[in-house]
Amino acid sequence: MRKTVLLTATFVFAFSLSAQKAMLVIHGGAGTIIRANMSAEAEKQYRAGLEEALRTGHAVLTKGGSSVDAVEAAVRVMEDNPLFNAGKGAVFTHEGRNELDAAIMEGKTKMAGSVAGVTIIKNPITAARAVMEKSKHVMMVGRGAELFATKMGLDIVDPSYFWTERRWKSLQQELLKEQQEQSDKKFGTVGAVAVDSAGNIAAATSTGGTTNKQFGRVGDAPIIGAGTYAENESCAVSATGHGEYFIRWTVAHDIAALVKYRGMSVAEAANEVIHKKLAPVKGEGGVIVLDAKGNFAMTFNSEGMYRGWIGADGIAHVEIYK
Repeated sequence: MRKTVLLTATFVFAFSLSAQKAMLVIHGGAGTIIRANMSAEAEKQYRAGLEEALRTGHAVLTKGGSSVDAVEAAVRVMEDNPLFNAGKGAVFTHEGRNELDAAIMEGKTKMAGSVAGVTIIKNPITAARAVMEKSKHVMMVGRGAELFATKMGLDIVDPSYFWTERRWKSLQQELLKEQQEQSDKKFGTVGAVAVDSAGNIAAATSTGGTTNKQFGRVGDAPIIGAGTYAENESCAVSATGHGEYFIRWTVAHDIAALVKYRGMSVAEAANEVIHKKLAPVKGEGGVIVLDAKGNFAMTFNSEGMYRGWIGADGIAHVEIYK
């Protein structure tokens, strides 16, 4: 009996030490998100959705799950929530289709997987993970990615699953003002970064792209080094914003490089890239960044960004506005 008690005590002590390292940070998109333009009910729903994603990912970490498990779980929650522009809530292309992109990367070995332009995969982030772990490739697109996901036994749905009235109306509004300057500045990508009890980090990003995007357009979310990146020696990054800028400025990798080679903190590196490099060229959006020690930043140059974090204490923190 005494031996059992000692073993139990040792396990609890070890678990408490590892749990202190666990951290999860998420985002649900950035853009023109102003308190005056949001109803109290809508804000309540967004906060609840973010908190659910945080608690789901945190539960994975506290049970000893990996950072990859945690970010996938958190992103799946947001993919299933029609409030967010990923999965069920994806926006429509110019042709009236929902085309989804996602990427995932783990920091220990820098394995990565992504999918782009998929239309029948219920949870693209899980397909991205399958590409990472069950294929020799990093990125698969369109029909090829869909066939691969089908072979892997992932949840396949009819494209009508992604249809929502709110997103359809957004497309109609965009089509009406297509000849005018674009005024919808909501970049509804979702993402998560996490560090687990072993000190390994991971990043995951998923999106429906931009409303009224042209046929074949792919943004930064599934591009490793642009919208998604992770390596234990530097940090994990998930981005949301004007994808073309995040691709051209390789935002996610640039932040990691500043941490790794110039010794910047995650906050300093994120600020350098988002405010000093992107803002001057009118590249709008934001990032969540996390290192293996649990230091994190949620940096954006837009009016707001849906975001949150949860640590070892299990308290979910959610923010929306600047």
